[in-house]
Amino acid sequence: MEGRHLVLRPLTPEDVVPGYLAWMNDPGVTRFLESRFRSWSREDLEAYVRAERACPDSVLLAITLREDGRHIGNIKLGPIDHNARRGAIGLLIGEGDCRGRGYGTQAIRLIVRHAFEDLGLHRVHAGCYATNVASLAAFKKAGFREEGRQRQHWRDGETYVDGVLLGLLREEWCPEET
Repeated sequence: MEGRHLVLRPLTPEDVVPGYLAWMNDPGVTRFLESRFRSWSREDLEAYVRAERACPDSVLLAITLREDGRHIGNIKLGPIDHNARRGAIGLLIGEGDCRGRGYGTQAIRLIVRHAFEDLGLHRVHAGCYATNVASLAAFKKAGFREEGRQRQHWRDGETYVDGVLLGLLREEWCPEET
C-alpha cells in the first residue's frame, strides 16, 4: 500500500531490529499502549510478529517512509470479524522525529482503503486514551467519528482517563483522501 509519503508493507521478524525493540521498551513511546506493562526481548517481539502474520484475522504492517524505506512505526488491522465485516485499527509511530508530521493520518487512511476496497469490510473502529491527543487527532483527520466514551477506562500514570471509541463506516469514507 503506497501513499504520498508512506509505504505500508507486511511486518516481518527481520524488522525486529534494535530500533523497533527500543520503541517497545521506551515508556515515552508505549505510554498509550497496553503492551507497556511488560518488557520485550527480541525473541518475544519476533514471536509476536510471527503469530500476527499467521493469524487470518489480523493484518500487521510496517509503516515506512517512501523516500528511503525507513521503518517508522506499525499499523494493525485486527482483530477482523469477517462475519460482521468489521475490524479494529491500532497504530504506533515509534520514531520520535516522525511524530506530528501527518504520517499517522496517512497510514490510517491507507489501511482503511485496504479494509474497505480489498477486504470488503463495512466498518473499522479504534479506541484510544482521551489524553492521547495525537492519536485522537489522526483518526479524526482520517474521517473517524467519536462514537462514545468509556469513563475512567484507562490508567495514565496515576490518573484514570476516559477511553474514546471511534468508528468509520464504508459509506462515510472518502477514498480520494488517501
